[in-house]
Amino acid sequence: MDKKYGGKVVWITGASSGIGEALVYSFVSMGSKVIASSVDESGLERVIKKCNGMAGSIRGVVFDLSETSGIDTLVSGIIAEEGHIDILINLGGVSQRATILETPLWLDRKIMEINYFGTIALTKAVLPYMISNGGGHIAATSSISGRFGFPLRSAYSASKQALHGFFETLIIEHQRDNIKASVLIPGRVQTAISLHALTASGKEHGQMDAGQAKGVTPEKAAKMIIRGLRREKREILVGSTELLMLYIRKYMPSLFFRLAGRIKSM
Repeated sequence: MDKKYGGKVVWITGASSGIGEALVYSFVSMGSKVIASSVDESGLERVIKKCNGMAGSIRGVVFDLSETSGIDTLVSGIIAEEGHIDILINLGGVSQRATILETPLWLDRKIMEINYFGTIALTKAVLPYMISNGGGHIAATSSISGRFGFPLRSAYSASKQALHGFFETLIIEHQRDNIKASVLIPGRVQTAISLHALTASGKEHGQMDAGQAKGVTPEKAAKMIIRGLRREKREILVGSTELLMLYIRKYMPSLFFRLAGRIKSM
């Protein structure tokens, strides 16, 4: 039983695969009470079965981030059953593989609805309960392209950059309420995000990006995230050498724009 996370109620979205799945196993093994959410019901069932025999507990909640109208009811029901939520980790989202010119406005809105509005809607619903319970920790998943633009990711990059502004404001407004917030900034991680990325038609890309296939494993990413959460870091970098682009963008912007145009975006 982990001293910090044992017995804590941890809600993880995007929990049926990738980093979310790896985090579920980590928290359940530490003795946490995990609420695992995803739109993929069969994926959730598989993850739940793999948690049998671990120190903590898990329950699955099927939840579509693009449908936010029932979030308040969903959250109040979970609070009624669990009593409180200690940690919320917003991992659910969708990526993009289309240029600005070929991306229709409805697709920009769809990506923003899932990545930004879905995340902040759940956060806003959970936040009052955390405050009344004396505090909590909320994490949201951005990306390295949430810190700079990148080819074929205009809507994705915009949705992730918006999260930084929201969660930095949350930190400032609720320091006295003992609310901690972290923004996760993954680089290349071996997940299915490129497979499910949306093309200009709205259909899934269906291919694993070459660079992503060489990224860190979801298990390693989960370890990096938990280490950052323990330290209550406001930004948690997840990845390998590709994270150097963050520093190049900050300190050598001219070099960044030259390099970004040469990087294979798929």
